Amino acid sequence: MDRFYSQDQKALRDTARRFAEAEILPRAAAIDREDRFDRTLYKGMADLGLFGICLREGAGGAGLDAVAACIAMEELARCSGAVANAFAIPVEAVLFFDHHGTDAHKALIPKILSGDIIPATAVSEPDHGSDVAGIRTSAAREGNGWRLNGTKAWVTLGGVADRIMVFARTGADAGHRAISCLLVDGALPGIARGKNEELLGMHGLDDCQITFSDVRLPSDSVMGPENQAFKMAMSNFNFSRLMMASMALGMAQAAFEDATAYAKDRKQFGQAIIGYQAVQFMLADMSTDIAAARLLIHHAARLHDAGEPIAKEAAQAKLFTTDMAMKHVSNALQIHGGNGYSREYRIERIFRDVRLAQIYEGTNQIQRLIIARQVEKEAA
Repeated sequence: MDRFYSQDQKALRDTARRFAEAEILPRAAAIDREDRFDRTLYKGMADLGLFGICLREGAGGAGLDAVAACIAMEELARCSGAVANAFAIPVEAVLFFDHHGTDAHKALIPKILSGDIIPATAVSEPDHGSDVAGIRTSAAREGNGWRLNGTKAWVTLGGVADRIMVFARTGADAGHRAISCLLVDGALPGIARGKNEELLGMHGLDDCQITFSDVRLPSDSVMGPENQAFKMAMSNFNFSRLMMASMALGMAQAAFEDATAYAKDRKQFGQAIIGYQAVQFMLADMSTDIAAARLLIHHAARLHDAGEPIAKEAAQAKLFTTDMAMKHVSNALQIHGGNGYSREYRIERIFRDVRLAQIYEGTNQIQRLIIARQVEKEAA
């Protein structure tokens, strides 16, 4: 498939692959074991210019396309899903800042690109995950500014974030019509960060709950039009779902490579297990579904780059790829037999990490609802 990549896309892929194999892979097991955010790797990605892949050149980015971002995400996730997850946060943040921020917000972009400012997005709440329109965190006008109250859950990089994009209710209307996005300085009084969540996988992301208690914000904190952040979030989710699909794809690719190598070396009943049809069929299905997922993702990314709506295509890519990845990573572990259940083998970590992909950025049940609604609209 890479024969159809542009020279810039190939160069980016090679750069991301070299960094991932030389720097990320040797540290991936320790990151998982210690569950500690690796600032050195984060800064290394920034130094390579990876955070500005899709950002226009006029704003300090590389001016590449969504396909390029998906390629880079796959290469990073092939060596560590968690590090790739961390990579997605600033990539999406600088685009959000550039599209919706004030001049003061945009002035922060260079420091996000350099890794000196770590951003985070706070949408989900303890009682509201998929139901974004039901969030209860609120920001009320007070003098020349805002007073923010509420609790956000599952904030990726929340424990280390310097700036937090908080989605809060800023009007009296119910549902999605009164939600705004406010940029919050993480050092302000009234902000309490919970413990690093003890997750099944995806360790090293300082994922935590954040509580805002009478946090005073300046008047220019709102990003984009007031009370219209729900639409902004939904639009952003389309791109982020391509990134999460690419993350799952990278992990599936790694699992396929590990399973193939193991099957060639592992001998049972007098021959390598890759010679048995039961194993051959699992590898054949992995290879086919991985190729199909990559095509789905890149098709949606190209539509995005052409300015076309991609709600259905992004949901399809995320749904198919993450379900596929969960299935085939499990099969790859099965090919490893008892060794696959041991932390001595990378497949055990991939198996735990990839599970999040079916939940992240909208559960796969939500993706099916999105697809069904789009199909219904098209049939009307």
